[in-house]
Amino acid sequence: MKDEFNNEMKICFVGNLSSSFIKKDYEILGKYFNLNLIKPPKSIIEWMKYPLNVAKKVKACDVIFCWFAGWHSAIPIHYAKKYKKKSIVVAGGYDAAYVPEIDYGAFSKRRLLKEGLPARFSLNHADIVLPVSNFTKNDVLKHAKPKQIKVVYNVIDTNKFKPKGKKEKLIMTIGSATKQGIKIKGLETFAKASNHFPDYKFVIIGGNEELSVKKLKEINPNLIFTGNVTHDEVLSWLQRAKIYCQLSYVESFGMGVAEAMGCECVPIVTNTGGLPEVVGDTGFYVPHGNEKAIADAIKKALNTSKNFGKKAKKRIKEKFLIKTRKENLVRIIETLMEK
Repeated sequence: MKDEFNNEMKICFVGNLSSSFIKKDYEILGKYFNLNLIKPPKSIIEWMKYPLNVAKKVKACDVIFCWFAGWHSAIPIHYAKKYKKKSIVVAGGYDAAYVPEIDYGAFSKRRLLKEGLPARFSLNHADIVLPVSNFTKNDVLKHAKPKQIKVVYNVIDTNKFKPKGKKEKLIMTIGSATKQGIKIKGLETFAKASNHFPDYKFVIIGGNEELSVKKLKEINPNLIFTGNVTHDEVLSWLQRAKIYCQLSYVESFGMGVAEAMGCECVPIVTNTGGLPEVVGDTGFYVPHGNEKAIADAIKKALNTSKNFGKKAKKRIKEKFLIKTRKENLVRIIETLMEK
């Protein structure tokens, strides 16, 4: 891998930079290649203009790099095929998922035409698909036949997500307090388990809906809801928390868990999806929806030594560094262009 900027290599980067992990890839690739950003459209007018705008940009580039598979990636990949350009799609999880029990994923029956078909086109026709975990790789292979597929894990900025100051009596999770969010992120069980620990603050970070907040407050009126906050504010909460819970029904990777581990929070997670790939042997595993098991795990986590949090941070520094993803992405792009 050449560790230098290549001004001649032009990449169309397709993704929404409001997501921190997508923005991180944009910053990584921007240090090595000439990037042209394509933002996924939001309005009907933007969608009407999208194909023509994309066609012009793809024709002038060498590679397209898309975050998530869907209509926003299918159109650039179509033009990449037409103009004989290379294409890459990062499969983030939802775009390869089908979980009928909670009506989740692009390949659920009611979303198949709107989301599943363009996702399958993208996954089938990209030159290489990069799932964020082995769990997501298996999901991709259930619904598509990629030309090439390689797991490249998400990464954590451990210079930013690191411990600071004294830990407080604070246990937290990240997940939108919405009707769908409660099911997917296990927030109802988190609320029930919180009643076992009246001396601790239980915090839910994420956007919310009034009725869902009301439902969770009926379980424990002392729950703290932050609403949508900045990434820096998330960091501040994580640095103060002793324990981080991710009680999801399904999770393709678990960025919140990884960031919490970087801050030396003890992780408690469901044994599902990509979460075991992130946590390894540095946390506690619980069945989804089991209030008693979660309460027991929190008790055990509170009784662990400080070294347990340090062990979690060490795992993040060994497996999920920015340097590793940078080397993987740059090498993949350079290899594609050699073919």
